[in-house]
Amino acid sequence: MIDVLLPCLDEAAALPWVLSRMPVGTRAIVIDNGSSDGSAELARSLGAEVVECSRRGYGAACHAGLEAATADFVAFCDCDASIDPAAIPALAAKVVDGDVDLVVARRRPSGSMAWPWHARVANRALAWNVRRRAGVPLKDLGPLRVARRTSLLALGITDRRSGYPLETVLRAAAADWRIAGVDVAYTPRVGRSKVTGTARGTWQAVHDMRAVFAQCSAR
Repeated sequence: MIDVLLPCLDEAAALPWVLSRMPVGTRAIVIDNGSSDGSAELARSLGAEVVECSRRGYGAACHAGLEAATADFVAFCDCDASIDPAAIPALAAKVVDGDVDLVVARRRPSGSMAWPWHARVANRALAWNVRRRAGVPLKDLGPLRVARRTSLLALGITDRRSGYPLETVLRAAAADWRIAGVDVAYTPRVGRSKVTGTARGTWQAVHDMRAVFAQCSAR
């Protein structure tokens, strides 16, 4: 069993498709981060477990889901329909089989509308810094990640904003985890992005990640 952790803020338009695509052997856990569009109620009606997270922030929602999960393995995935949950088993197999400790999706956009230029530029710079500072051969810090639940908890991740994925990778690298990137298809999201859909949101995420780099470098 794999618990699929789905941070959610006003994703009612995308949830039916996302939850209908959950593979056999997975359990959907939707972490509602203060939605006002009925996302939590809809997710429950569609059979998902719902965790309420009152503290706003992507990292806060991710970590609330991680703490609520019970399966040996967990997958973090956006619930905006930009990534098909059907891709999860192929990524998870590398961790379950013991080939690697952490798998991070490398997004392969279906077109320019799937991934705004400002988000691509920021992500390329971020991945370069991860390779340079941590020696991790990743070209993307995608929103789909798979690892063992207890190992992730043991990393002691503290960021509760956009820097959560970055801190995960940096702490995992410092702990000598085997980390791999795997290609996944990336399509235009359903609804408005709360982070990378605007240049302002993208640069706020960059600010959060710079803070994570500084924090991890100081340890």
